[in-house]
Amino acid sequence: MIIVKRLILITFCLAAFYELSTLGFTAENAITMFNSHLDAFYQETNGKAWFKESTDGGKVSFWMRAEQLEMVLDAFERTTNSQYLSIFTNLFLGFIADHGRTWEKNEYNDDIMWMVIACTRAYLLSKNSEFLDVGRTNFDLCYARAFSKDLGGGLWWKTDNKSKNACVNGPAVIAAYLLGTATGQKKYYDIATNLFLWERATLFDTNTGKVFDHIKINGSLAAFALTYNQGTFIGAANYLGFTNEAHLAAIFTMEKLSPSGFFPKSGERGDGGGFNGIAARWIAKFVYERSLQKEFEPWLQKNADAAWKARRSTDNLCWCRWPDPTPEGTRYSWGCSSAVVLMLVVNPSE
Repeated sequence: MIIVKRLILITFCLAAFYELSTLGFTAENAITMFNSHLDAFYQETNGKAWFKESTDGGKVSFWMRAEQLEMVLDAFERTTNSQYLSIFTNLFLGFIADHGRTWEKNEYNDDIMWMVIACTRAYLLSKNSEFLDVGRTNFDLCYARAFSKDLGGGLWWKTDNKSKNACVNGPAVIAAYLLGTATGQKKYYDIATNLFLWERATLFDTNTGKVFDHIKINGSLAAFALTYNQGTFIGAANYLGFTNEAHLAAIFTMEKLSPSGFFPKSGERGDGGGFNGIAARWIAKFVYERSLQKEFEPWLQKNADAAWKARRSTDNLCWCRWPDPTPEGTRYSWGCSSAVVLMLVVNPSE
């Protein structure tokens, strides 16, 4: 009888564990992850805010900061909680305090375009004209210095004009399209279309959906693919109605860049820590706007479920290497942002 009772107890415990381990994430879980990120990394003084580089302190760099501002907008779009727009405003003011209202001193054109996207998205959500003014001014100065007819068009990655990269051209298409929406000015839609057509012709494999990283001034192509470049290409194509190209690029990301169905693992401290969040944002937008849930949502939800389960219990932070459990010790705001964005932009599985 004792043996039977023990077997029943073991069976019950295993069943309970199995049920817990197979549960997906909820909308509440997504907000828990976002608020936990704020608790760990958000800092504010006199209405000016920033994200710490890590749980140990510091300030995150220009473009990583811009993208984490986008994360705050993702949270607002998920919840319509006006508190999150207030947080964005504080982060915007902190950014301006540290980097100024114009960013011509930054040699990276892609850095500027990321922040233009954040500013213009914020304007479209809040109608705060200051966001639009800063976004438009910096887009215009960046486009003026970055565009050339070399290599058939497109934007230079840096001010040294040595390569034209997907990481600046994809975001620039999105930024220009959003500015067109915000201002009603046709010139921005024209810029978006022309840059996209150049990227499609130069950095996109129309047979596979692969987005090449960059082309050098001598015409040599760097043919490796990264998830964030796939994501911004998909976002750009979706905005402009090039749905076949967006679909092909999404398939490539899912089938070729996601080992075992999970987004590729990256280091937390380098640029790659937030790549998968950017990819998820634009892929999810495409999937839901084009009613492609049946094809792509199981993959996206598999990743979001894995990120939720990989969080650490002490503070609900999840690094960028799910499904591996998040270790104790120092964690990085940028490396932890991908999981947050993923859970905010993908529909809950529970």
